Amino acid sequence: MTAPDHDAIRVLSDADVRHFVEEGFVRLERAFPRELADQGRAILWRDTGCDPDNPATWTRPVIRLGQYGQEPFKSAANTPVLRAALDRLVGRGRWIPRPVLGTFPVRFPSPDDPGDTGWHVDASFPGDDEGDYLSWRINGSSRGRALLMLFLFSDVGEDDAPTRLRRGSHLDVARLLLPAGEAGMSFMELAGRLDITASRPEALATGEAGTVYLCHPFLAHAAQPHRGRRPRFLAQPPLAPAGPSPLHRADGEPSPVEIAIRLGQEAR
Repeated sequence: MTAPDHDAIRVLSDADVRHFVEEGFVRLERAFPRELADQGRAILWRDTGCDPDNPATWTRPVIRLGQYGQEPFKSAANTPVLRAALDRLVGRGRWIPRPVLGTFPVRFPSPDDPGDTGWHVDASFPGDDEGDYLSWRINGSSRGRALLMLFLFSDVGEDDAPTRLRRGSHLDVARLLLPAGEAGMSFMELAGRLDITASRPEALATGEAGTVYLCHPFLAHAAQPHRGRRPRFLAQPPLAPAGPSPLHRADGEPSPVEIAIRLGQEAR
């Protein structure tokens, strides 16, 4: 069977790409089939140790599950639609396909504080202690990360703890990181300076199972307590670049990810 030609699949319009550059994310509906979400969710339910039909067993506000490479997850991360979108935002040949999906923070309806709702930008390369994620770093060229991706494995409404996104905050973060040079800032150092993004309007990562949000790696985002009735299943893997991400390329046109970084760094 012949592999699909990504050039023949155009899933993001020019307006979508402009939205990504200016707002920092794009929502890709039906990025993977609902059937894969259902299959994956069954595996995740098993690993939570909770009974999907008995809310009395949902005793914690969040349960974090590890890397998943079984067939429904691997297939969800590599659909032709998704791959075509990644080519458009990052550049064909400039990203590494994911064999697994990242951690799943499964959020349950709960009056308890989940304890992880602060605004942050995901770090992408280790600092002094590789085992301490809070010391990992982010720099102005987004070393080690091409995108943040949010894979919805359940239907997510406004009350179902959707991830909060600060529209346009990636531009502020690009400007913040510029003076820090190649070393960049640690996860905690940058998190402590995200008050400059506080005036940015918020968006919520809602949608049907099978939706994927493709987010600029500098986008400030945050979790929130679950106020609904249905547990939320979401993967949040990074997309790794295939090589360095220079902001001024000698090997072709800059990607929308790179254009957005330059836009933020050049703003005054």
